[in-house]
Amino acid sequence: MRGIAKRFGATLALKGVNLTVMPGEIMALVGENGAGKSTLMKVLSGAHSPDSGELLLDGENFTPSNPLHARNSGVAMIYQELSLAPHLSVMENILLGIEPSRYGIVRWKAMRTKAVEALSAVGLDRIDPKLTVKQLSIGQQQLVEIARAVALECRVLVLDEPTSSLAAKDIENLFQLVKTLSSKGIAVIYISHFLEEVKSISDRFTVLRDGESVESGVTETTSEESIISLMVGRNVDDLYPRNNHSASDVVLEVTQLSGLLKPKSASLQLRRGEVLGIAGLIGAGRTELLEAIFGLEPITNGEVKIGAYSGAADPALRWSQKVGMVSEDRKTQGLALGLSIADNITLPNLNGLGPGRMVLPARQATASHRWIEEIPIKCQSARQPVSDLSGGNQQKVAIARLLHAEVDILLLDEPTRGIDVGSKAQIYKLIDSLARGNAATHQEPKAILIVSSYLPELLGTCDRIAVMSRGYLSEARPVSDWDEHQLMAVAIGQE
Repeated sequence: MRGIAKRFGATLALKGVNLTVMPGEIMALVGENGAGKSTLMKVLSGAHSPDSGELLLDGENFTPSNPLHARNSGVAMIYQELSLAPHLSVMENILLGIEPSRYGIVRWKAMRTKAVEALSAVGLDRIDPKLTVKQLSIGQQQLVEIARAVALECRVLVLDEPTSSLAAKDIENLFQLVKTLSSKGIAVIYISHFLEEVKSISDRFTVLRDGESVESGVTETTSEESIISLMVGRNVDDLYPRNNHSASDVVLEVTQLSGLLKPKSASLQLRRGEVLGIAGLIGAGRTELLEAIFGLEPITNGEVKIGAYSGAADPALRWSQKVGMVSEDRKTQGLALGLSIADNITLPNLNGLGPGRMVLPARQATASHRWIEEIPIKCQSARQPVSDLSGGNQQKVAIARLLHAEVDILLLDEPTRGIDVGSKAQIYKLIDSLARGNAATHQEPKAILIVSSYLPELLGTCDRIAVMSRGYLSEARPVSDWDEHQLMAVAIGQE
């Protein structure tokens, strides 16, 4: 791809981007949200036509008119949100649009044979191709997407944030498969915000920043710190703020808590002015614990005590008790994407935004602007739909909603999932400042409970960490007592 430019109205999304990938090479494409990665890949996959520049595939001019044209030319794009038909069978998904047929009639036996070959190539030999996709795990569905690319005999495979919803074992299987495919001459473009993955899987990298390709290099000889600096355009000396937090009184106490399925038993104390982290594998029961505390899931045993109250609870009561939660799935549970930034921020607390039960847009916008500037949220105005924002800015809106509601206890479930390193650094700084409070503005320290699958994040931001394993929560220990190996050992039940 040479000199690729793309404009949307007044916005110049791509400014002469260059990207070269060799056969059998794994190229990491990295950059902050909004840097132009998705737009560039949509040009490659035929979803967008470039305003200028040229594409070459195997040395020949390549001008895909639409995604089907690109797909038939050997360019396979696998998005973060899987594009499978869950009600169709595995083999129907793999060969959708390229079904073997004779006189317009599908040849089901030939279809099954081809599907089995494609499944075998991605390590799913034991999967019955007649199963519906919705019967498979997320990890298996991801491999079915790749099997579809294999069936198309793709020459270029684009993976967009492929591990965001995968467990550790599925990630390991995916990496092995990607390396196998590259060894067969397939060019792989790997998009990820996890730089440790980039270092592990890729041969080279290209950094996009503000719609421009700023640097390419060999991954093995380039440090993560150097890549981060290229991504954000400045040195990031300390991604995780290390300030002293002064934990005081207990504001949340959980005692032998269990739910319908998970958690099985969880006890913890959260103090004002501290950040308490919960590590563990996906499916261990971490999200269920936060949802039970917030009143979203039923409690079958034990209790949650906030202040002096330990009775039945629902989310409305928790809001009134100054407890707020940010869901791990911001698109379907955490935000109202069709509403504006101002609507999303002010929804839990409309007091003072108008006379009686009225909400005056001017007052709502003023209240929202405070958080837009303080956090900060990159947007055109408070009236802009949340769906228009990048993932990092959407996450900031979700946190701003809690701050507008003046919560004292923040329950944060995967607060930086799927966002770029620059936005992560801003959220870490915000978490640190909330835990410290501000005497000058009479802002009391907050109590923060974080669930995260990203161990460096927990080790870098938390004062204490507990580990959830198969529904059971370990005792919280000071962060200085942990390292990544110990956290993982407890998570998988070795300790």
